[in-house]
Amino acid sequence: MNAPVTVAFERSHDIVIDAPARAVFDYVTNPQSWPEWLAASHHIDSENRPLDTGELFHEKWHIRSGEVSLNWIVRSCISPKLWIVQAETDFIGPIVVQYTCEEKDGHTTFTRTLRNPARKKLPTDEQIAAMDAEAAVGLANIKRNVEARRR
Repeated sequence: MNAPVTVAFERSHDIVIDAPARAVFDYVTNPQSWPEWLAASHHIDSENRPLDTGELFHEKWHIRSGEVSLNWIVRSCISPKLWIVQAETDFIGPIVVQYTCEEKDGHTTFTRTLRNPARKKLPTDEQIAAMDAEAAVGLANIKRNVEARRR
């Protein structure tokens, strides 16, 4: 029996934050912060701290079709530069989220990359536009929150 045909999808967004990489990294790798900056995320079950390789956490999302529960595992943590988490889903296959922090002259370029390595179909242009809009709001929220904590 043949495996179902899937497609890979990837989307990255970045922002420059006026803070050292450690401050940005510690904020975004603590899943308890996610509802503060990510509109879809409304409940997190995890320790209230940055999570390391192998640690697990649970997230609840609100999406157009209702609530989705995700069980995440931290696949890689190289503090304060790289963090990768993965969740398995029935609706779009695995979700892999990668955060990178690159510090230069006291500022940090934070990049959030979303990967769906085995989607059933590519997202529509409308879905991609919605992802881009949500990412712009989320990154602006991260920037505002991290910079405010430094004042």
